[in-house]
Amino acid sequence: MDSLITAAALALAAGDPLGALNRVALRDDPAALALRGIAMARLGEFARATALLKRAARGFGAKEAVARARCIVAEAEIALVSRDLAWPTKSLEAARMTLEQRGDWLNAAHARHLQARRLILIGRLDDAERALAALDPSPFPPAARAAYELVVAGLAIRRIHSRAAHDAIARADRAARHTGIAELIAEVETARRALTEPAARLTTGGETKPIRLAEVEATLASSMLVVDACRRTIRSGQAVVPLARRPVLFALAKALAEAWPGDVSRQTLIARAFRGKEADESHRARLRVEIGRLRAALRTLADITATPDGFALSPHRNRKVAILTPPIDDAEAQADDKVLALLADGEAWSSSALAIALDASQRTVQRALDTLAEAGRVHFHGRGRAQRWTMPPVSGFTTTLLLPAPLPDG
Repeated sequence: MDSLITAAALALAAGDPLGALNRVALRDDPAALALRGIAMARLGEFARATALLKRAARGFGAKEAVARARCIVAEAEIALVSRDLAWPTKSLEAARMTLEQRGDWLNAAHARHLQARRLILIGRLDDAERALAALDPSPFPPAARAAYELVVAGLAIRRIHSRAAHDAIARADRAARHTGIAELIAEVETARRALTEPAARLTTGGETKPIRLAEVEATLASSMLVVDACRRTIRSGQAVVPLARRPVLFALAKALAEAWPGDVSRQTLIARAFRGKEADESHRARLRVEIGRLRAALRTLADITATPDGFALSPHRNRKVAILTPPIDDAEAQADDKVLALLADGEAWSSSALAIALDASQRTVQRALDTLAEAGRVHFHGRGRAQRWTMPPVSGFTTTLLLPAPLPDG
């Protein structure tokens, strides 16, 4: 490797993409193209960076499998940052295996980081945990260690393990400050805010207040009957009833929880669950069926009793009822809020990438995007397959609790 290539690589490692470009901007050999591509990616020029990395990968010969694999890993990172979740993951896995077989453990570990980050983003937390478990972070240099700890923190936040998340972010902060790379330090600070800003709203006894991640964790671990509108579950302690794919049942449960210890009229339940303005006999018959289904789903946690006017929720063992709702102050946390939760990271998303991340049909996501666009909460640029959706980052709360639960298909 010649001196200019070495100097450019050192500049990139030190967080100086412009310094790297100054050394290799006029060169077209594969190594220079790869470094130029990585530098352009650091500057946010993702399309140009991808083109340069593809040229570099084609330029490396058959005996340069490691160099080609590194280009694929860099391209995969750009795809992840660009929210191109349809990028072929098999290519990244093949590159990772090549790097491991050839002894490039650091770049192989980085490939695993990318795999874990993608899995976390699309809600496959168990798979992400297994990917991280295959890594030993002890030999990582500071920048790689910071990246590793940020992935660990992201997983812990979505698992609602506040102590583990706090410890991982503290380790990431120490490693990032050791590198002196401003962008990495800022990324750690962004992750830290997820622990200090309101993560949800808690309603108990008719009083609603914003709470942080640690308080969410304590609420979910309590003996109360918790109606979690962030993840569409009903739970008490270790017992969990998932209702993410049964929106009518969840709407009924939430309405009953809001009125506890009182009852809810049949007319109100029909309006909340079926969006019916006036109840006819068909609505009342359907309500009886859905209440029966909800009784069966909650039989281990609570009873639903009929009253002269409607129905009431009666938790077992006289438990109190708590409701967790998203920090976004909307009447209902439907698909729109889950889309906002992803767009709040400031990146530009395609509707297809949002559908992959939320495990929903593209039609459902597009309908949510159209609704949000009409309300002025998101905007798009481009047309057709190049169309991307964005929103300004919203300060004052974190939306991570909204991300793992899949949307009801529609």
